[in-house]
Amino acid sequence: MNFEFATATRILFGAGRLAEIGPLVRAFGPRALVVNGASPTRSTRLRALLAEAGVTVVPWTVGHEPTLADAEAGTQLARAEGVLSVISVGGGSVLDAGKAIAVFATNPGGALDYVEVIGRGQTLGTDSLPFVAIPTTAGTGAEVTRNAVLSSPEHRLKVSLRSPRMLPRVALVDPELALNLPPTLTASCGLDALTQLIEAFVSVRANPLTDALCRDGLPRIATALPRAHTHGGDLAARAELALAALYSGLALSNAGLGAVHGFSGPVGGRFGVPHGAVCAALLAPVTAVNIQALQTRQPDSPALIRYAEAARCLNGRSDATPGDLVTTLRTLIARLHIPGLATYHVTPDDFPELIRQSRQSSSMKGNPIELTDAELQTALIRAL
Repeated sequence: MNFEFATATRILFGAGRLAEIGPLVRAFGPRALVVNGASPTRSTRLRALLAEAGVTVVPWTVGHEPTLADAEAGTQLARAEGVLSVISVGGGSVLDAGKAIAVFATNPGGALDYVEVIGRGQTLGTDSLPFVAIPTTAGTGAEVTRNAVLSSPEHRLKVSLRSPRMLPRVALVDPELALNLPPTLTASCGLDALTQLIEAFVSVRANPLTDALCRDGLPRIATALPRAHTHGGDLAARAELALAALYSGLALSNAGLGAVHGFSGPVGGRFGVPHGAVCAALLAPVTAVNIQALQTRQPDSPALIRYAEAARCLNGRSDATPGDLVTTLRTLIARLHIPGLATYHVTPDDFPELIRQSRQSSSMKGNPIELTDAELQTALIRAL
């Protein structure tokens, strides 16, 4: 048994905890960059609380999934304004943008020096500016991860920036911030968290700590996601989802992911599909292909036992099998009205390039079995 576990320096969880943000940020200095999404009004209370604490706010808006150019522009602003910390309030994309800006601000060069696949993948040598992550959705778990996903429109790819130096100094998770999130976004974000819990649980890098998080998180999502989808103002359900998403971020950051996330960058970058929507469409098909491949080529794999356990966590049946997990996932995805990839104009003609690009993703290294091109194609067909 040999593993390590790293996460945010400090995690604050609970309804109403946004009220504590002022003194936390003021401890890093009197000037902060605040990164928010397409609706700046969502950071109104945050900015007021910071002002009360004597913190001057420099605002920066990212109205879409961040590009390399967005991260570099935000970095230039942070340097020019002399900010001493970066705070992101929003969904996973906003948190990723803030993480990238905070670490680029203290390291020389540009984005292509450090990102995977299309860049040079150099090691980030200097700690980032203090970064505070405040999620307003329950999905990516980006508030506790050491990576950021950035898109490159010219390459038609989404790529990752990774380093332990990117771990947030503070993760503040207040479930009240996700109240009345639209049903479609609730579903795709929740299924992203579910995907992360399942993929981390069956990953070749799973460890006892991540296992415990996955085992506790899976049943929480099973009950809370349908409730929050139907009743957006259900605070108890929002809290359960926020905790499960937090668990999923902790798990993926330390155990890795699998083929669903291996596909997410190429599909999202090529077709502009939101990350959560890609994961939601691919989760059941990839799980089914993984299980079939394991049963055929590695019938003694412990991952099959893990898949059965995941099924029990989700459906509560003590006799659940790996196949039951696929059935449970398909039922949940249908209930949440998740569209297939064809909705985003993905066609079989795109499969060869998507498969080629997915194999370059580090997420593929965590998949419980190496899938053939034919198996990956099967998953894509079923996801249409």
